Amino acid sequence: MNSLAQEAALYDCRVDFAAELAALARADERIVAVCNDSVGSSNLVRFRAEFPTRLINVGIAEQDMVGVAAGLANAGFVPFVSAAAPFLTGRALEQIKADIAYTQRHVVLCGQSPGMAYGELGPTHHSIEDLSWMRAVSGLEIIVPADPSETRGAVRYAAASGRPAYIRIPRFKVPAVMPEGTGFETGRATRLTEGRDVTLIAVGTMVSRALEAARILGAEGVSARVLNMASVEPLDEAAVVAAARETGAIVTAEEGLLSGGLGAAVTKVAAEHHPVPVRMLGVPGFAPTGSASFLLDHFGLNAEGMAGAARSAMGRAR
Repeated sequence: MNSLAQEAALYDCRVDFAAELAALARADERIVAVCNDSVGSSNLVRFRAEFPTRLINVGIAEQDMVGVAAGLANAGFVPFVSAAAPFLTGRALEQIKADIAYTQRHVVLCGQSPGMAYGELGPTHHSIEDLSWMRAVSGLEIIVPADPSETRGAVRYAAASGRPAYIRIPRFKVPAVMPEGTGFETGRATRLTEGRDVTLIAVGTMVSRALEAARILGAEGVSARVLNMASVEPLDEAAVVAAARETGAIVTAEEGLLSGGLGAAVTKVAAEHHPVPVRMLGVPGFAPTGSASFLLDHFGLNAEGMAGAARSAMGRAR
């Protein structure tokens, strides 16, 4: 674990997801939860106790789960579909495409424990493909919160947006990184540090590690900008172009596949508007079995790995 995480309090964003969902449900009777026998892992036990008729557990049937949510949305409800990310996105991708995105139903898809959070359970339970899969589906907003407050803001936003969305809810504990009162706004990156030499663009569990990488680089005299790109789709293209023009090199970091995710989105924008060296950090293919911490370190998804990628990108920029 990096030193920033060791020094700061760590939070399970699933707790904040569930608390915010319950608060919304108290104020809006249209809010319902739909899950696939994942009440406990989604942290929805209290929600079920408070709203027993507004939690629909379809059992281990992800395609049905998404179809039921689409029907509820069509009837005027605002369904939050909560399930382990690998099964929600992998098993129900057709229903997400046809029943939710194509029809633009107001359904909020909540991928629990994404990335390599289920590390010891191996590739069947790793959700490293979800950002790539979801980005390939037209009309679906993709949100990857970095900490508890941003998780709450993303849940509030998605409940009120009237559009379908996919939100990653991390299992891996993270420190609070967002400035107080920042909230969440789709299509907008949050600049957490200023910098003129290189930009680190990260999402979710990688944001705190990017901040630590910036500190490492700062001790070497390198000024690193850090962007939290919580809105993966739509992407804040202006922030990417500004980073390319003003810092000359970019590093992206995501707990997911290198093909088709955040790095691919950022690289496309940079290539089209202001080409600069871009180093993409992520997972190249199926990951081995091991703890989440081990796997992140194995793929260089830590502060030291990001700092090294930044040095490489800057070297190629000169």
